[in-house]
Amino acid sequence: MQQVRAKKFLGQHFLTDLSVAQKIAETISSGRTIEIGPGMGVLTQYLLKNSQIDLTAIEIDRESVAYLREWYPELNLIEGDFLKLDLDKLIPEGEFNVIGNYPYNISSQIFFKVLDYKDRIPVCSGMIQKEVAERLASKPGNKAYGILSVLLQAYYDIEYLFTVDEHVFNPPPKVKSAVIRMTRNKRRRLDCDEVLFKTVVKTAFNQRRKQMRNSLKSILDNGQWTMDKNERLEWFLTRRPEQLSVEEFIELTNLIEKSHVGNQNIL
Repeated sequence: MQQVRAKKFLGQHFLTDLSVAQKIAETISSGRTIEIGPGMGVLTQYLLKNSQIDLTAIEIDRESVAYLREWYPELNLIEGDFLKLDLDKLIPEGEFNVIGNYPYNISSQIFFKVLDYKDRIPVCSGMIQKEVAERLASKPGNKAYGILSVLLQAYYDIEYLFTVDEHVFNPPPKVKSAVIRMTRNKRRRLDCDEVLFKTVVKTAFNQRRKQMRNSLKSILDNGQWTMDKNERLEWFLTRRPEQLSVEEFIELTNLIEKSHVGNQNIL
C-alpha cells in the first residue's frame, strides 16, 4: 500500500526519524493511552510494542485510517476528530494518558481539551511546534509566558524534553519542533473560583503589554469596586500579566472576587 499523502489543511507533517519516534513513545511508560493523529503509525508502532500500554488511536484522515488498518490490524483505531469526541463516552472510567505528534494548527485546542479532562489525564506528552512548547514551559517574566502557560501549569508540571529539527519530517515544516511532557501535579483544585481564575488569566493576557489595571478593566468595572481599600490588590494592578506566577493569579482572583460586593456578573 502506498504511503499517505500529507494534507496541508490537516497540518500533517509525517515524522520519518524512527529514533525520535521511539524517544517520544518512551515519554509514557504504561496505562490506558490515547494517541492523537497517528498518521502512518511511526509513533504507534513503538507504543504497540509496550505491553504495559493499552492504546487507542484517534485519526481524522480517512487515507491514514485505511493505511493503519492495513499495517496495524491489532490497533484499536477510531476514525474521528479528537476535538469533537466525548472522551467520557470513549473511556467511561479511570485515567488515560494522551500522546501524539500533534498537528501544529490545533495544538492549543488539544491542550485546552486536556484541561477539560485534567482529573482523568495524568500524563500528556508529544511533539508540537517549538514556539508553543517554549510557551507551555515558560516561567513568569519571559515573553513566551502566556495564557496556556498559566492555565496548564496550574495543574501540570511541564518538561521541555528536546528539540527536533525540520529535516526529520515529510514534508519538512517551516519551524522547529519540540517534545514536551506534562505530568499532573498534586493540586486537585485551585484555592479560588476556577471559572473566574480562567476568566482573569485570559482577560489579562488579551492585553499583555498593559498593566493589569487596564487589561482587567472589563472585569473591574463590574459591580461595586473597593480597590482603594486593598493595598495588595493595588500592587497586583500595577503589574503586567507575564510577571505573575500561578499562585499570584490565584491570589488575584480571590482579591477580585472579594472586591465585588453583591455583583452577580463578574464572569
